[in-house]
Amino acid sequence: MNTVEIDVLYVDDALLVLNKPAGLLSVPGRGEDKQDCLSARVQRHYPEALVVHRLDMATSGVMVFARSPAVQRCLNDAFASRSVTKRYIAIVDGHPELPHSAWGVIDLPILVDWPNRPRRVIDLVHGKPSMTRWRTLSFNDTMQTTRVELEPITGRSHQLRVHLLAMGHAIVGDALYANQQVQTKSDRLLLHARSVELQHPANGHTMQFFSPEPF
Repeated sequence: MNTVEIDVLYVDDALLVLNKPAGLLSVPGRGEDKQDCLSARVQRHYPEALVVHRLDMATSGVMVFARSPAVQRCLNDAFASRSVTKRYIAIVDGHPELPHSAWGVIDLPILVDWPNRPRRVIDLVHGKPSMTRWRTLSFNDTMQTTRVELEPITGRSHQLRVHLLAMGHAIVGDALYANQQVQTKSDRLLLHARSVELQHPANGHTMQFFSPEPF
């Protein structure tokens, strides 16, 4: 197997868990130049693999695939019912005000910014309910950045990026939402899906899949 092409964290008869690199699409996009993606690479080795959830192209980290339609339905239901716990690590600009290791909640509705797609915006009237738990881990005084842990309760597109921007602390390297100064602090978006915890669809055992952040 080409280990450069895909980074397998776990595999059994039901599940396939991968570590997606930053800069790679989760699924194919529109156009010939957007056909290379994690799902296509995975299916070259595991033709039966089916997508369960997605990560933004710029985001790295843990991504789960099903190995049958029945498992895909089970996992889709688990994600929809919020019984899957996902944790992310990000480095944000500035120093968010929250006691170290205490969890805060961002509860702000998100809507597609139609004139500026694919951007999303906070819209208190028309936005879809969106909630993120977060806490600070460490502060870098030299870079004036903060490492934070994030737990999305809902699963809106760009949710973590939009919620942190709304707090005034855009994710470093975010070419879509951060200002130029914050973008240039990193050559990639510093957002990584570090862990996914779920009940195994075949035996019901609680399983956690982990990938340390590469920054």
